[in-house]
Amino acid sequence: MTFKGTKFQIKVWKYLKTIPKGQIRTYLDIAKAIKKPKAVRAVANAVGKNPYPPKIPCHRVIRSDGSLGGYSGPGGIKTKKKLLKIEGKSF
Repeated sequence: MTFKGTKFQIKVWKYLKTIPKGQIRTYLDIAKAIKKPKAVRAVANAVGKNPYPPKIPCHRVIRSDGSLGGYSGPGGIKTKKKLLKIEGKSF
């Protein structure tokens, strides 16, 4: 899969692909994992620009307060809830 985006976006999207099915991460978790702990908003923006949901599983990313956040894929937040439920997570 070839990504078209900034270096930062591509780094975030590649990390998203490593999140195992049935697990979730926060935007802060991702920022820390890619060694940019202060870039939480930039991570959220990159996740929101994911060109291949759900192939790149951005639905597995939630806010630090435990709320779902958004979902830019088809169907929006309703689809995010459905995908997470299929993977054993209920919100």
